[in-house]
Amino acid sequence: MSTTEPQKSEAPSKRLATYFHVHLVSDSTGETLNAMAKAVVARFEGVIPIEHIYALIRSPKQLERVLEEIESQPGIVLHTLVDPELRDMLEKGCRKLDMPQMGALDPLVGALSGYLGAALSSRVGAQHALDHDYFNRMGALDFAIHHDDGQGLMELERADVVLVGVSRTSKTPTCVYLAHRGVRAANVPLVPGQDPSPVLSDLKNPLVVGLVVSPDRLVQIRRNRLMSLGDDRETSYVDLDAVREETVRARRLFERLGWPVIDVSRRSVEETAAQVINLINERRSGRLGSPA
Repeated sequence: MSTTEPQKSEAPSKRLATYFHVHLVSDSTGETLNAMAKAVVARFEGVIPIEHIYALIRSPKQLERVLEEIESQPGIVLHTLVDPELRDMLEKGCRKLDMPQMGALDPLVGALSGYLGAALSSRVGAQHALDHDYFNRMGALDFAIHHDDGQGLMELERADVVLVGVSRTSKTPTCVYLAHRGVRAANVPLVPGQDPSPVLSDLKNPLVVGLVVSPDRLVQIRRNRLMSLGDDRETSYVDLDAVREETVRARRLFERLGWPVIDVSRRSVEETAAQVINLINERRSGRLGSPA
């Protein structure tokens, strides 16, 4: 007679993540609020927000609908409302629903107000006004698009910065990100077997920055790129020895021309762009430091 072993109870599954609702209420586009929320949530591990974005909320009727949504999906409420009536309405509504709420910019605005002794502006969407900075950013974006991947070489003197590097060193996304910061950025690729354009060494106005990446990392990035295109051929483009020689030549060129260098092997586009801006500021102040 066979005996049946008692079944072992399954261990409780590990909780992978905590989901929560976050309601973002803005009287403008909501971009500032959304970016702030993402930055804060990124500080917590295993936390995933379910975002509800309410943009261009500028009337009590609109806010009533927002409060109905908050009631149906309980969670934390963050806002950037400027209008005192709407702020008061939202705060009272959240208290009634027993929902935590906070003006996302309030701590910083309060600190600046106390320091500057200046009155606050009640203009809605002031951070998105069609001012000089806005048009400067749009102009910089147009410049980046028309001077991508070696285009418009004869117009590079108009750039604030020119990024140079071998293929897949994040030149284009970095230029686009810089454009959103109002920086006119162009990029020029280094092609194996070809000398770089003499225009680069003759540039006077823009800062020229060399982007480099470790050969192993570069091969990985290039293979992923080819796979996304359905191309798995073995070529010098992904050959480690060829890629190593390509990167060595790039580094020698940057050193010979005295260009500052940024290693993007483990940097995000945002981090690379921040370093470029630091280099631009150092150059303008006459204290350009050593390559990063």
